Amino acid sequence: MNKARVAVSQINTTVGDLRGNTEKILFCMGQAVHNNADLIIFPELAVTGYPPEDLLLRPNFIKENLRCIDKIRILTEDIIAIVGFVDRKGNSIYNSAAVISNRKIFYIYHKMHLPNYGVFDEKRYFVPGDSNRVLKTKGFSFVVNICEDIWNPADYIAERSMHSAHFMVNISASPYCMGKIKERQRVLIGKANRLKIPVLYCNLIGGQDELVFDGRSLIFDKRGKLIAKAKAFEEDLLMVDLPIDAKRTPRIKGKTRIIDIPYKTKEERKDLPGGVSVKEMDRIEEVYYALVLGVRDYARKNNFSKVTFGLSGGIDSALVACIAVKALGRANVLAVSMPSQYSSKGTQDDAEHLSRNLGIRFVRIPIDSIFDEYNNTLAIHFTGMKADITEENMQARIRGNILMAFSNKFGYLVLNTGNKSETSVGYCTLYGDMAGGFAVVKDVPKNLVYELARFINKIEGKEIIPKAIFKRPPSAELRPNQKDQDSLPSYEMLDEIIDLYIEKDKAFSDIVKKVRNKGIVKGILRMIDINEYKRRQSPPGIKITPRAFGKDRRMPITNKFNSGD
Repeated sequence: MNKARVAVSQINTTVGDLRGNTEKILFCMGQAVHNNADLIIFPELAVTGYPPEDLLLRPNFIKENLRCIDKIRILTEDIIAIVGFVDRKGNSIYNSAAVISNRKIFYIYHKMHLPNYGVFDEKRYFVPGDSNRVLKTKGFSFVVNICEDIWNPADYIAERSMHSAHFMVNISASPYCMGKIKERQRVLIGKANRLKIPVLYCNLIGGQDELVFDGRSLIFDKRGKLIAKAKAFEEDLLMVDLPIDAKRTPRIKGKTRIIDIPYKTKEERKDLPGGVSVKEMDRIEEVYYALVLGVRDYARKNNFSKVTFGLSGGIDSALVACIAVKALGRANVLAVSMPSQYSSKGTQDDAEHLSRNLGIRFVRIPIDSIFDEYNNTLAIHFTGMKADITEENMQARIRGNILMAFSNKFGYLVLNTGNKSETSVGYCTLYGDMAGGFAVVKDVPKNLVYELARFINKIEGKEIIPKAIFKRPPSAELRPNQKDQDSLPSYEMLDEIIDLYIEKDKAFSDIVKKVRNKGIVKGILRMIDINEYKRRQSPPGIKITPRAFGKDRRMPITNKFNSGD
C-alpha cells in the first residue's frame, strides 16, 4: 500500500512576533524535509500567532504577515507545507491556510465558519470563505480546513469535497479548558467515521495572555481509530506514515474543483515506528501543566525572567509558589512574607517551611509599623468610629504596595494568588491582594486548589506543601480569629453554586433546587453580581474552566437585573 509521510508541527508561536514565528516554521520544515516527509502542517495563524486581536486592524501588520508567507514560499522545497496566515483581498482579510510546494503557493483556503462566542471574536475581523478545493499530487489527495470548520455540524463543505479525498487536514488554535480534549476527539472521530477518510489535526501550543493552547495534535484513520497523538503542553513534531487508499479518486462535485500539485511521494525510505506512545493525562495533571505553561509563557513572552508574590502560609499562595518554581526555576522566584499583628505563628512558619522545601529566596517584611502609621494618620478623620473592613483592607493594600515596590525596583513580575471562588464573590481587596501582573489561579475554584496542591506533593514524592497548610481553616488573617467561613458558606457549597451559576448558567430557582438553601444561594448570587467592578480591574489570569471571567463571561458593571429572584 502506498503511504504519505506527514509531519504535524505543533509549535509555540508568539502573537505579533512575525519574524520569530516564521523562523520557527522554517526550522521545523527543515526537520521534516530531513526526515523525508511529504507534507508538513502548522497551526492556525501560525505566522501571526493566535489570537492577534486588534493587530488585525493595522494595515502594516497584515502587510508584514504577507511578506513572511512569501519568505516561506521561497524557501519551501521538496515538501508540501500548509501554513496558517492572514490573507488579504481588497479591504477584506481572511483567516487562511496556504498550500505551498516548490516555491509556489498552489492554493489559499479561507476559513468558512468564524467563531464568535466565548473567547472567540473572529467576525470582528475576518470575512468568511465560501469554497474549498481538493489538492491532488502524484501520490495522494487531500482537503484543508481551519479549526471551527470541523466543529460545525452543518458542514456542507465536507459533503461536497471531502468524500473523494484521501485525507483531511485541519489546522487549529483550540484553547485548553478542562474536558476539551474529549470534545475534540469526539468531533474528529465523528468526522472520520462519516467521511470515511483519515483526519489530521494540528493544534497550537503555548500561553497567550489568559489562554493556554495544549497542543495534543491528533491523527485518526478512516474508521476513527487513533493513529498518533502529539505531546500535551509541549512543542512536538509528530511524524506518521499515512496509508493511502488507491481506490479513492478525486472528482468534481458541487463547487469543488481539483488543484494539481506537481509533487511525487518520496520512495525508498524506512517506515516510521507506529503506535501511540503519548500517555493520557487525568484532569488534575492537565490543569497543573496548563497553569505551568501559562505562567512560563506569560513571563517569557513579556520579557520577565523573575517573579514575586506574597506567601501567606495559606493554600493558594503555596500552590502559586510551586507552579512558579516549575515554570521558571527556583532561582527566579522570590516569596515575600508580610505578617501583621493578626498573622499566626503557624502561617508564618509554614510560609518559611514551604520556601525551604522549594529552595526559593524568602524575605519577611512585617507590616505592623506601617499599619500603625496609617491608623495614626487617619485617626483624626475616623474619630469615634470602630475598626471595620476599612482597616482590614488597609493591610491588604500595604502588602500590595510592597510587592509592587519589589516589581519596580528589581523588575519582578508580581503573581496574584487569588482563586476563582474568592474573586467570584468579591472576597478580595481591590488594589490589595488583587494587585499583580498575572493571576495564576484566577480561574481555579478553591476545592480544585486543594486537589492541585495534593497532586504536587504526590508527583514530588514528598511533602513539599506542609501538611499543616491543608489542615488549617482558610483565613485572610486581617482581624482576630478570622475564618473565611465567617463570611462565606463552606467552599464545597460555594464552588457548587459558582459552577451552576457561572459555568452552567443556571437560574436562581434551579440552583436552589440543587443546593437546597434559598438564603445562601440568594446571598451568593448577589455577591457575584455586585462584584463585577472588582473583577473588571483584576489582572489577567489563566483560563482553565469552560467559562472564565473576562473574555468568556462579559457582564455589565452597572446592572439592575436581580439574579436572586
